[in-house]
Order: sequence, then C-alpha cells, then structure tokens
Amino acid sequence: MTPQETVVAMVIQGLIVVGVVFSAFAGLTVAERKLLGRFQARRGPNRAGPFGLLQPLADIGKLTFKEDFIPAGANRWLFRLAPMIPVIAAVAALSLIPFGGVHEWFGTTVTLYGTDLSVGVLVFLALSSLGAYGLILGGWASGNKYSLLGAARNAAQLVSYEVAMGLSIVGVVMISQSLSLVDIANDQAGGIWYILVQPIAFVVFMIAAIAETNRIPFDLGEAESELIAGYNLEYGSVKFAMFMTAEYLSLIIISAFGATLFLGGPDGPWLPGFIWLGLKISVLLFIFIWVRATLPRFRYDRLMKFGWKVLIPISTLNILVTAIVLGLGFAN
Repeated sequence: MTPQETVVAMVIQGLIVVGVVFSAFAGLTVAERKLLGRFQARRGPNRAGPFGLLQPLADIGKLTFKEDFIPAGANRWLFRLAPMIPVIAAVAALSLIPFGGVHEWFGTTVTLYGTDLSVGVLVFLALSSLGAYGLILGGWASGNKYSLLGAARNAAQLVSYEVAMGLSIVGVVMISQSLSLVDIANDQAGGIWYILVQPIAFVVFMIAAIAETNRIPFDLGEAESELIAGYNLEYGSVKFAMFMTAEYLSLIIISAFGATLFLGGPDGPWLPGFIWLGLKISVLLFIFIWVRATLPRFRYDRLMKFGWKVLIPISTLNILVTAIVLGLGFAN
C-alpha cells in the first residue's frame, strides 16, 4: 500500500475499534444493572425500550439536558479539563491491545492492533496513571472540601494499588521475556495461558484492577455515605457523563489488558481471535459485576493495609518464586 492508503486504513481501523468499544460501554451499563438486579432479587431497568435496552440512550438524553454549571470557587479551566483526561487516556490505551494477529484481507495486510510497542506494558500502566490524574484534578479544581477529600483518597488508593498491579505483571514479563503486549499474546498462542503458571499474580491483578477502576468494594473516593459523592460531587450534565464514561471504558480496557496478559488474548480455536478476546473480556467484566453485587465497601484504613501489607508482599513473593523456577530451568 502507498503511505496515504496505510494512513487511511489505520484511521478506519481506529474508528471501528473506538466505535465498538463505546458501543460496548453502553451495553455494559445495561448489562451491569440487569445483573445487579438479578443478584439482588429485583428486575433492573425494564422501561426504556424492549427489555430496557434503550436505557443508555435515556441516560444520555437526561444528562445532556441537565444544567451544566461551574461552582463559584472552582478553577474554571481545570474544572473543564479534568473529565476529558481519563477518557482520552482510556481511548489511547486501546491502541495497545492486540485484538488479533496480522491478516490479509482483500489484498491488504491488516494488523488487528493499533501499535506494537516494545514497552507496551509500561505505556499501558502510564496511561492508566494519567487517567487517574483527571479524577484527582477534578476533585481539587471543584473548590469543595468533600471533593478534595475524595480526590486525596483516590490519589492514595491508586498509588497503592498500582504498585501491586505492576508487581503482579512482573512474573508474566519474566516468562515471556518481553514488555510488548503483542509478544505476550503470541507467546501464549497455541500453548499454555499464563493464568495456569501465574494464578496468584492473576488474583492480585484482578483485585488491584478493581481498586484502580474505583469499583465496589474499593470505591472509597466516591463513598456517598461519607463524602456525598466524592471527586465528582460538583459535576453535572455532560461533564459528569464523561467521568462515568471513563470509568466504564477503563473497566473494559483493563479487562482486555488482563485477558491479554493471563488468558492468551485473542488465542482460541475455530472462532476469530477478536471474538475470543471479546468472550474473555466478558468473563472478566462479569467477575467485576459479581464482586460489586457481593462485597460491602471496605473501611479506608483496611483498604490501605490490604494493599501495602497483603497484596504487595504476595506479589513480591510471587516474583521471587518465578525467578527461582526460571533460574533452575523448570519453565523449559
């Protein structure tokens, strides 16, 4: 292909991926509310459209026509900027997820991933951290003490559990000998998925992922019983919708990240790779929703102790055992 055709193909591919993920975000909001209803012996949304499937459109319409205001004591520029940061970071992280391999379609070579970086794992973690800045900045820029407390909680929580998440990934990197998500997925293709050789790392990763996405039982930055609503207290209309969009997009993308690291990514028999990856993401999303419906919110001091005194030591021990096994050549 000519350079112009390559750019056009990349743009079309990117638009398709973003469109599918945003559609999945809308479907996830309905699926979560339906599943929570079943878990809690109630119906869930069932008024907007058949079986409540048009509920996302109703929510978008409602939020769009709500009053959009900026508090008098807020930093106006940063208040507007904060909701955009986590959405941009989440969309940027999509380019690192391998939805499949290299294919020849209609005489054109198509790669089912945006980019293959040699340090893709580190870039993904960096983008995850960048998204957290939007939550922290939103709480500070609001000029509200409850929002600020929620932002401070988020900052401490995200720093703590990012350490545990990073350590849980080290074992996978040691086995694959690569920081590229494409290489990690290819290393598992047709072989053993890393969840079988790194089960402890997978459990730690999932717990840290729940905390990183501010989900119950780790949603201490949004604890309405203590902080009214936390970092997003002063936000309404489209800005509030952007925060919610970022939360669900992060949930989908971190599930895709976990599926790539531990579940073989697009690896699977018979069906196309992107379908296998979608099924694996759906399983992880179901676990997130199941945990939300089952566990109560942690107390904040217990949240921090659990991160620093339980998850980090376990992750460090897992790295030590993995290094010993690899050093003795058992992995071969």
